[in-house]
Amino acid sequence: MTPPAVAVERGAAPVPPPAPARPHGKTDRALRRSACRVLLGNWTGHSTVPSHGLYPHQWSWDSAFIAIGLRHLSPLRAQRELETLLGAQWGDGRIPHIVFNRAVPLGAYFPSPDFWRSSTAGAAAGAPGALETSGIVQPPVHALAAWLVHRADPEASARRGFLARVHPRLVAWHRYLADRRDLGGGGLAAVVHPWEPGMDNSPCWDGPLARIEPAAAESFRRADLVHGTAADRPTDLDYGRYVRLAATYRDHGYRDAAAPHPFAVEDPGFNALFAASEYALARIADALGGAPDVHRERAAALTDALVERLWSPEAGQFLSRDLRADGTGRRPAGRLVRARSAAGLLPLLAPDLPPAVVEALLATVRGPHFGLGTTVRLLPSYDLRGAAFDPHRYWRGPAWFNVNWLLERGLRLHGARERADALAGEILRAAHESNFAEYLDPYTGAGRGTRDFSWTAALALDLLARRARDASAPLPAPRKDS
Repeated sequence: MTPPAVAVERGAAPVPPPAPARPHGKTDRALRRSACRVLLGNWTGHSTVPSHGLYPHQWSWDSAFIAIGLRHLSPLRAQRELETLLGAQWGDGRIPHIVFNRAVPLGAYFPSPDFWRSSTAGAAAGAPGALETSGIVQPPVHALAAWLVHRADPEASARRGFLARVHPRLVAWHRYLADRRDLGGGGLAAVVHPWEPGMDNSPCWDGPLARIEPAAAESFRRADLVHGTAADRPTDLDYGRYVRLAATYRDHGYRDAAAPHPFAVEDPGFNALFAASEYALARIADALGGAPDVHRERAAALTDALVERLWSPEAGQFLSRDLRADGTGRRPAGRLVRARSAAGLLPLLAPDLPPAVVEALLATVRGPHFGLGTTVRLLPSYDLRGAAFDPHRYWRGPAWFNVNWLLERGLRLHGARERADALAGEILRAAHESNFAEYLDPYTGAGRGTRDFSWTAALALDLLARRARDASAPLPAPRKDS
């Protein structure tokens, strides 16, 4: 695919056509060595940090993506990555979004363990007593990661009993989301903090956050600004609101039934990953001789609920639903947030979307709001035409490698193989040129945030492995588990 060189908004230069096709062997081998160097350097002995400076602990969905890449370097290490994370699971089933490393000084990251106080404040919800975690969650990529890790070396996985160990924990995690987090009563899991859907600072949260009184500025000290420019990070006002929400949840013992949840949103990306992981959990159950149908049925129900509650034909994509925007008691609860996020394209990960929805999503991906392959080479995290778009500020426009990797899977799943191949090539090019940056300016491709970022390196490894397979064998038919 060679996109035309078209002028873009905000004074950006036209996008030049990509370089001519060339053999990838030597370049791919060098990129693989560099990606392995990043993952080996960020390994702590039991898990992988996203980066040693800005993110010195273990993060939930980071570790899922990291394990997906690690399986090409060491399936055993990939298994340990997930097992370490699942070892911090709470009694109610939740997988916390951070597992803290005791060896890291408290001041290195905020909110730190003494803010969350999980082992005491979360005791009634089953928080582990022997280690400290956060009290919120992140998107449920873990069953998908576990299945892919198992498939990397099924014999070694079976010898270690990997699937047998992680299966009950993954079932409990999904049960928590289905039972405790269906705050809107429509079959979708709600997020209760902007950090939970992963796209922390998205303009989609501006409306829901506007109702939140921020914590006093003197009550916390931001550690993130030590490692990055303030122009790239969330504002102090938004950060104060994040702190207020987390403190309120903590002060209610992290109990979902007791907490007021002034921020409660159904996010399409979060629930798309929930559905994809239910399909993966069905495969895990089947491999263990269990009952996969319950997971397939839940995945199908999640897909139906996504379409019913979050699909916008006018926008041509899925939108978030703010469950606290409408206090009238009408059904369905809340109101759609009209801001366009890349999360609204991730339901392409669901294999059973209605064909008309798939067609509309594929058009939106290339259309003026996201411009993939026409205006930009990697999918931006937010609407290029949105009033709040910022190519540099965290999740308000930059392109992220994990989002583009997920979209590549969705394109491939729904038969858009040439577009998926082109996107995979752009992801690999950008990973190499940016030194495995955390995220990119979607127009210029310039790296932003920290470098040697773990999920960037891990997902580059995964795409390199696919490209190597494709170069040596005929293209397979699309599969729902690869």
